[in-house]
Amino acid sequence: MEELKPNKSDLLALARSKLASERTFLAYFRIAVVFFSSGFAILKLGALRVITSIGYFLLVLAPLMMQIGIFHYYYTRRQLQKVYDNNQIKEFD
Repeated sequence: MEELKPNKSDLLALARSKLASERTFLAYFRIAVVFFSSGFAILKLGALRVITSIGYFLLVLAPLMMQIGIFHYYYTRRQLQKVYDNNQIKEFD
């Protein structure tokens, strides 16, 4: 059986997928920073004592969002690496 080699558009699709995964991680990171800073600001401002529970919730949610982003990034990276390995492509990083 003849082995199929990836063409240029396949390589570009894999590169786009890698870049999309990195952008998604940065979005999760950005959300985590916003949640953390918002929660911290709510807790520090005396005028916002009514919504203190929301501040604590955001402080708990921020690291969870970061963990989800990290998990998703490495999961996608592993899946892309499998495609690269199956097609014997040496240009992943």
